[in-house]
Amino acid sequence: MSRARELLHAVFGHDTFRPLQEEIVQALLSGKDVFALMPTGGGKSLCYQLPALVREGTGLVISPLIALMEDQVLALKELGVAAAFLNSTLPPDHLRATEKALREGRIDILYLAPERLLQPRTLALLAEVPLSLIAIDEAHCVSQWGHDFRPEYRGLHILPERFPGVPRIALTATADARTREDIRRHLRLEGAATFIASFDRPNIHYAVESEDKGRQGLLRFIRERHAGKAGIVYCLSRRQTEETAAWLAAKGIPALAYHAGLPPEERAERQRRFLHEEGLVMVATIAFGMGVNKPDVRFVAHLSLPRSLESYYQETGRAGRDGLPAETWMSFSARDVALQRRFIEESPASAERKRIMHAQLQALLAYVETPRCRRQVLLAHFGEKREEPCGRCDNCLNPPRIEDVTEPARKALSCIYRTGQRYGVGHLVDVLLGRTTEKVLRAGHDRVSTFGIGRELKPAQWRRLFRQLVIDGHADIDDARHGALVLTERARPLLRGEEKFFMRVANTSSRQAKGKGRSRARADHDRADDPLAALTAAERRLFDRLRAWRTRQARLQNKPPYVILHDSALIEIAVLKPVTAQALATVSGIGDAKLARYGRELLALVKEHLNEERDTPS
Repeated sequence: MSRARELLHAVFGHDTFRPLQEEIVQALLSGKDVFALMPTGGGKSLCYQLPALVREGTGLVISPLIALMEDQVLALKELGVAAAFLNSTLPPDHLRATEKALREGRIDILYLAPERLLQPRTLALLAEVPLSLIAIDEAHCVSQWGHDFRPEYRGLHILPERFPGVPRIALTATADARTREDIRRHLRLEGAATFIASFDRPNIHYAVESEDKGRQGLLRFIRERHAGKAGIVYCLSRRQTEETAAWLAAKGIPALAYHAGLPPEERAERQRRFLHEEGLVMVATIAFGMGVNKPDVRFVAHLSLPRSLESYYQETGRAGRDGLPAETWMSFSARDVALQRRFIEESPASAERKRIMHAQLQALLAYVETPRCRRQVLLAHFGEKREEPCGRCDNCLNPPRIEDVTEPARKALSCIYRTGQRYGVGHLVDVLLGRTTEKVLRAGHDRVSTFGIGRELKPAQWRRLFRQLVIDGHADIDDARHGALVLTERARPLLRGEEKFFMRVANTSSRQAKGKGRSRARADHDRADDPLAALTAAERRLFDRLRAWRTRQARLQNKPPYVILHDSALIEIAVLKPVTAQALATVSGIGDAKLARYGRELLALVKEHLNEERDTPS
C-alpha cells in the first residue's frame, strides 16, 4: 500500500483516496477477488488502474464499448501510463505492434471487449503474458435483469479457469439485489470481497416537471440554467432526437442528434465532437452514454420517461462526474407511460420478466410522482436509507402537496365510460365543463350524465387529473383510436367508491411568489455548492485564462479538453495561484507527468495574471 500511495500522487495527482478506493485497492493487492458497486463518478477506474501498476504484469480490463476503452487509454497515456487497447478499429500493423509490446511486458494496462477476449487467438496470446489482475467493467451487462444486458458477457465465466490465481474485480454503478446476485453467479465471484459504496451523488440536483413541458420547458431549462454548457438530452425515439436537435439548433443551442440508426462513422464523429468541443448538447437515444467518460457534463435531461429507475440513475449519473454541481431535468407525458406498458405487454419476454418490468415501471412512476425528497426515494430503491431530506432537489426546494381528488377522478372515469371510450382528453374536458362544441353536439354528448358535472375544476386541472389516472393505471391510451382514453380493470374499485384517489398538486402560493421563492432557494443552493460561483472576480478571470489555454492545448494535441485538466483542477489553480512547481504539484489531478508537461506554462499564466492584477487599479 505504501507503493500504491506513492503512485496515487505521482501518477494520478491525488493525495487521498475516495471512499472505498483504499479498501478495494488493498484487497486486490493481497490477491483477493472483488465485487465493487460504486456510483458513476465515484472513482471506479482508479480501483483497478492503481493496483495494476503496483502488481507485476499487465492489468487486463474488459470494457463493453470501443469508445469507452479508447477514451480511458488516452487519459492514461496523458498520465504517463503505458496503456493500450485491442479492438477492430486497429489496422493490422498497429495490432501486431501492440501484441508485440504486450509479449515484451511493455504494456501496463490493456483494454479489451469481451468478444475480442473470448477469441481463441486472444486467449492464446494472453496465456503468454503475466497478468497483474483482470477488471470487468460495467459488470451489470452480464445480467438479464440489468438495464444493459450483453450476452457476450456470459462467456467471461471461463476467466478463473483460464487464468487461475489472477485476482478479478467486477465493477458496476447500477445494480439492484437481483442483478448483484446474477453478477456474482455468472462471473463466479461468489467468494469475492464485496464493497458497496453510497449511491448518493450529492453534487447532482434532481428535478421532474409535474406536467409535460416538452421542448419549450427544455429550452427554458438550458437557457436559464446551462447556457453554453455541455449536456445530454435523452429521447425515446430516433425521430425525436433528430427533430429536437434541429429545433434546439434553430433556437441558438449547439446540438447534435445521436442514435443507432446513424452510420457508424457518423456516430463516431458526433461522439468525438461531443468529447472535444465545449458547450455542445447531445440529443440522443439510450444508444449514447455508456462510452461517455466526459467529466464536465453539466446537465442530463429526459424528454420522455426512462425505462426504469436503474436506467435513470445510470443516465443521470453521466452528469457532474468531476464532482462539480450538475442538474437533471425530466419532462414526460401520460402517453409515455402508456407506451411503456404496451411495450412490456407486447414484448416476447417471459411472464416472470414482464412482471419484473412492470414492477420497475411502477418504481419509476413512484419516483416521478412522489412529494417526498427525490434523493431519499432514489436511494431507498437501491436499499440505502437517508434519514434527512437532501434540501436540494425540486421537492425539497419547492414542496408540493397531496390532495384528495377522489370525486373528480370518479367523474373523469365516468366520462370516459359514458362517451364510449372513444375520445381523447380534450373532448372529455369539454364534456365535463359543459361546453357545447360542434364535436360535443355532433356526438350527442351534451345529453350524457357527465355533461357539465365538472365545472369545479379548470381545464388545466382536468388535463392533469386525466394524466395522473393514466400514470396510475386507471386508464390507458388507445393509439388505434387516435389517442382515445379507455378504462382498465384498475378503474373498477375507484368507480365503485371502494378506493380513494390522491394527486400531487403544486403548492397554494401564487405563481409569482412561488417563482421568487424557488429562485431564491436555487440561488442559495448555487452559491453554497458551486465552487465556480464562489470565485472572486479576479479568480474568475484567471480561471477563464486557464480554460482558454486548455482549449488551445486540446486543439493542438487533438484531445478532449478534460484529458488535459479537469475544470476542478483549473478552479483550484485559480484559488491557490501557485507560483512554484512544488505548490502546483499540490493541485488535485496534477501528477508527475502533467507537471512535467504543463507546469511551466501554467506557472507562467498564473504569474502573468498576478502581474496584471497588481498593475490594475482596484
